[in-house]
Amino acid sequence: MEARFLVATQLSSLFPSQTITIPIQTARRNIPLPQNSKDSDPLAEHATYASILSTQLTGTILLRVLHGGMIIELTSLSTEVSPIRFVFPAAVLPSPAIFLWESSELHILAVTDIGSVYRLVLPLGGSRDLWQNRVDDIWPREYFVKHLSESFSGLVHVQGTHCIAISLSNGVLLRLETEFMGHEGSDDNWTETLFQHGSFLSSLTSFLPAIGSSTSGASEIVSMATHPWPTDIGHIWTLSRDRTLRLWKAKIGCVASKRLASLTTPRELSPAPRTSNGTSPIVLLDIERQTLLRVFSTPDNEDHVYVLAFIPTVSSTASGGSFQLIDTFSDQFYEIGTIECSTNSAHCHLQDFMVIGKSLYALWDCQGQSVVEKTVINTDNSNGRDLGPPIWTSALYADGPELTPAYLEELLLSPESLTDRFFEAIMRPGMFSTLTLRTAIDQYTDACLSLPGPPPPQLTTIYATVAENIAAVVGCTVNLNRDPNTGALQHANYWNALKRDWEGFIARCREVERSARWPLALGVQDQGEIVIVERERVGALVAEDLPLHLRRLLGQGHPSVDSQYDILGVLWTLRSKLGPQVILNLESRLIDIMHQEIAFSFADILQDQARRFNFRQAIDGASTNWFIGRLQSIDDIDKATRTILDVIGGFDMEIKREEDEVELLLPPPNSDWSRALATAYISTTIHARYDLCFSLIILLFFLADELSQWDPSLLAEVFAVFRGVAMLRLVSGHPAGDPHDSQAHESTPDDVVSRMRNMNVSRSKSNFTPTYSLIHRLLAQSGDTHGLPGAAHRFLDSTGLLQSISPAHATKFEVLFCERLRLLGFHYATWELISWLPRTPGVTYVLARLWLNMGRADDAAYLLEKLAGSFGPDNALSYEDQEALTAVLPATELYDSEFAFYVHTSTLFKACLLVRHEVSFSQLALSVVSQGVDTTALWHTVIKGFIDLGLYGDAYASLIASPHEKQKRECVSLLTYRMCEDNAVDTLVTFNFAGIDNEVEDALSFKARNVDPRVRPCYSKILYSWYIYRGDYRNAALVMYQRARKLQGTPFESSHSSFAGDQLEAYMLCINALNLVEDKNMWIVLPVSNDMSEAPRKRRKLSKHIPETMFSSGCFDTEIVQLSDIQYEYALLSAQIDIVRRDPTIISAKDFSLPASSIVLRLAQANLFNMAMATACSLAIDMTDLFIHLTGQCLRLSRNPDSVMGDTSDWLLTDKVSSWPGSTAERGWRYLRQSLERYDSAETDCRYTKVVLETIMDFDRSSSPPPWLIKTLEDNHHEFLIRLSLKYEQFDQAIEHIMTLMRKSDARVARDSPKNAFSTWLPYTLIDQVLAAASTQDFPPSRLAELRSEINNRMKRMQRLSQLPR
Repeated sequence: MEARFLVATQLSSLFPSQTITIPIQTARRNIPLPQNSKDSDPLAEHATYASILSTQLTGTILLRVLHGGMIIELTSLSTEVSPIRFVFPAAVLPSPAIFLWESSELHILAVTDIGSVYRLVLPLGGSRDLWQNRVDDIWPREYFVKHLSESFSGLVHVQGTHCIAISLSNGVLLRLETEFMGHEGSDDNWTETLFQHGSFLSSLTSFLPAIGSSTSGASEIVSMATHPWPTDIGHIWTLSRDRTLRLWKAKIGCVASKRLASLTTPRELSPAPRTSNGTSPIVLLDIERQTLLRVFSTPDNEDHVYVLAFIPTVSSTASGGSFQLIDTFSDQFYEIGTIECSTNSAHCHLQDFMVIGKSLYALWDCQGQSVVEKTVINTDNSNGRDLGPPIWTSALYADGPELTPAYLEELLLSPESLTDRFFEAIMRPGMFSTLTLRTAIDQYTDACLSLPGPPPPQLTTIYATVAENIAAVVGCTVNLNRDPNTGALQHANYWNALKRDWEGFIARCREVERSARWPLALGVQDQGEIVIVERERVGALVAEDLPLHLRRLLGQGHPSVDSQYDILGVLWTLRSKLGPQVILNLESRLIDIMHQEIAFSFADILQDQARRFNFRQAIDGASTNWFIGRLQSIDDIDKATRTILDVIGGFDMEIKREEDEVELLLPPPNSDWSRALATAYISTTIHARYDLCFSLIILLFFLADELSQWDPSLLAEVFAVFRGVAMLRLVSGHPAGDPHDSQAHESTPDDVVSRMRNMNVSRSKSNFTPTYSLIHRLLAQSGDTHGLPGAAHRFLDSTGLLQSISPAHATKFEVLFCERLRLLGFHYATWELISWLPRTPGVTYVLARLWLNMGRADDAAYLLEKLAGSFGPDNALSYEDQEALTAVLPATELYDSEFAFYVHTSTLFKACLLVRHEVSFSQLALSVVSQGVDTTALWHTVIKGFIDLGLYGDAYASLIASPHEKQKRECVSLLTYRMCEDNAVDTLVTFNFAGIDNEVEDALSFKARNVDPRVRPCYSKILYSWYIYRGDYRNAALVMYQRARKLQGTPFESSHSSFAGDQLEAYMLCINALNLVEDKNMWIVLPVSNDMSEAPRKRRKLSKHIPETMFSSGCFDTEIVQLSDIQYEYALLSAQIDIVRRDPTIISAKDFSLPASSIVLRLAQANLFNMAMATACSLAIDMTDLFIHLTGQCLRLSRNPDSVMGDTSDWLLTDKVSSWPGSTAERGWRYLRQSLERYDSAETDCRYTKVVLETIMDFDRSSSPPPWLIKTLEDNHHEFLIRLSLKYEQFDQAIEHIMTLMRKSDARVARDSPKNAFSTWLPYTLIDQVLAAASTQDFPPSRLAELRSEINNRMKRMQRLSQLPR
């Protein structure tokens, strides 16, 4: 018979936590709250009941009852559909059932402890979508059972979609049947029928304590069974505590009963107390629900229905009980025989059993471990109890490491840290489920928080994953203390405490996991495959392959190993003689050998290592002699070794699915569960093969001195197979996380609905992140997981890791396997695998790509540059290396030259945004390029790469060296702009740009014209520097002038000072540049645009001698701007800035662009006379109003100095003015006098002096003007004094001024003889006006007569002079 064993996977580590949760409501009122869980109860997420539904339409569906009966969960084991949960208002009684109805609906029937029957209808979607897209169409129906109280706790058995049997007290059976199932919106119409198991009299006496006390509770039903659904047999079989088997018919009730005999003596069970009348005791079964009955029929004899009843014998040392086979025919029981259980079942508890064909499968709970036993039932035997001795075959889980204290001590023998070793052990795939780890860390955290004192911060921190939580919390309460006497750090105490803390946490994990592995039920799927359901795991019964079979026999010390495998028995015994420390050291040395390049023969290597290791000394002499003798008894060690290698590296490729034709119509199931089972099987067989292969290595070390006589190819093959198995073992123990992580942040509408429903459930499932093995992720790619061990063998064969014949080479399959892991993103695992392989070109390429993925760009570049020699016609690659390298290249073909490989490598670095290496390999490609190859893209990569790296010198050199002129002109602007943006203008202007300098100027000019002048970099200044560096001063001036014009149109708002300062700076730079050219060329040509009307100064109109219609399109008129024009604009802007700085309100009034005259006036009104005069002079503005205002200030100071001191400004407070002697009024008049001397002269016709005098006269005509003012006008404009005196009727002063003027004229005539009439001219008309006006006065001036006399005398002299000859 084919040997089988169990493989299983944890559900919480498999299925995502985003389950669909639906709350179920009840119409009952005032229902009691659920009872609090006890410490002895299973965890909430551990199932208390489970069943399997397997159909061709739905696949395999697992039903579990969780949270103490409050939740029913459906999980598809054949599809990727998310689990669905139904939360009930009360606890569900065992056992709910699920049925497929009319191939379109799933029906769940459940009875709660408050007396309600629920039917949940789940419409099914197409193509095995099940309930995935029909969640909103699920509708429940509730029925109140009239014969049940609200605190009912009996046994429930669902016969089918139309019948439910409920056991009541004293063996009464309540049968619920319905002929009509309500549709959506209507309830089921159930009919309730009560049946008694005896006569009417017995039913009455059962209520009399005196009569029925001796058998109280004996008739309680502990197990019920019906014929598997669908069926037309409506009978119900029950077994009561007194081992009475009864048959109940639908309309009649109990029609047959039979007391089943126990094959054990009453001493083996706890007997009931003897009755008062001395009757013998009745051995009762336990009162809790048990699976003790199964009903089945055979195709050969359909009229007979068979009942298989199990009678446990708990205290028996011979077996766990016996099965009694009974035939039901014509409402009568006929005992066929008894099937004794195996001796292995002693002290075990039967959890479930089932009959498939002629095979009986029994699920035992053996101290918390699941064990499945199988035997054959012969229903054709009619010889009473003689069924023959049963032949039982047992199936257990394969041997695996358990984290016992002894095993933990072995882990500490390795040099790694305690925390790392223990953490790696508990996180190993398949060791503990996510639920177990979460529960254990929660319990650990609660225990630590209960300690006195403030908790460590690690206990109150929220972690993203369970692994992070464990790594941070476990051991956080252990502190490194100092010895109170010596002050030395107590490291030994610290490590001991930390070790105990980790051991305590691991003990918690083992305790929770032990509960999670409690067996619950058996099921069947597909072609009779047995499914084992545990509280938190689901497994299957699968066939052993040869390595597993041999490993199990060796572990059990079985002597009946095939003769061709005798060497394995010897090696296993030899291994057992070596201690854990020796095994660990040997394994470490072996790994070191495999991680090094093979430079010597394997015989020499093993001899050297055996001498260094003193391997023979680890075994006592007697044992050594025994082993030598046993090995000598083997005829051909070489052949035996090759046989074992064939076992380790061989696969039974004949194990194929026999239903290939069916699969063409129905694809095989592909789910996470099937992949997890295949993963578990693969991991188990890998570990078995590793143990067998390591035994061969031990043989080589034991026979190290004789290896020189061995075939070198055999030694190489042993090490090659060991390397492959070790790599597979490494992969199997590597966790891979959740394959759905990429979609973790994406929410579908169903996810949102599910989350909304979860808010209504207080006892919803905790969020567990699914964890997978790396093999699980690899299987997800292949999709071939159906049929074990065939799927496992096909996967192992596809890896190719066991096909190598020498560790000195890396095959194509080994390199491809590493590449697959790299592409999946498991970089550390890939690096570990590559460390086992020699550095062949294919391995080197994968390693370089791996370094590239891990951010080690320099290492990747080094390897790829070395690899370039493997390409081209002159490469020296072997066929194997060439095949492996070609397999991992993107194009799956070998590049024909180094140039092609360099281009490919440059593309790799470009994809990773590693510009430096991209440029480097592009340069290498250019260095080996052949004639006629287009290198435009490579040159562009080099130039742009250097620009991106900021290596502008190299970028310029590459630009100049490029043979493509068009590319040069395209890239020069990119280089220019990047250097400008990187503030490398000093370097930019030093570049010659031979032949393409005009492109640089055009690029800078474009930016200067179109970029906002306020932003950085300032392209106008850069272009200015470019022109200045090359001596083109006029273009430099033009650039700055255009910048100033652009800034002029910029709104200055709150930051006016900076932008106005920029504009002022632009004018100044423009002026400086123009001053560097010849005087005749101090001008620039500016195109006339539409916005020239906004120029700060009106220029003369340009004469247009050519009509505008004669201009070609795109041409514009131009304007010549002289240096003086620019200076004027500079002065005006400077004045505007000054006045705004002193009066910021001008900006808010939007009156910044004041005309020059207004600026001078504002400065004068602010008493800023120095600035006002300087501004007016530079802008050629008339200062009449300014001097009028200044004169008024002086007059006010003269009249009342104290009243105007508060209004004085810098014109009186400057160091120069304040140092003058005299009063304030005197200093003011002196300031006025010096201002007139500076800004008024004959060139201005003394108009400012005139206006000062006139202002004084207007202010007070009676006052005497300052003498210096009169003296100035007498020297320059005497006539103005006479007119002004006449105007203000100051006749005395007018007469005085006339007489003074006449004296001056006479003196001039006397000194110089007059040459013409003008030389003796006097304003006689004005004098006549004075004389006439003075004569009209009531009191003529005193000197009027004198003036007349002087005039007469002068007239006479002039007559005489006129008569003289000329």
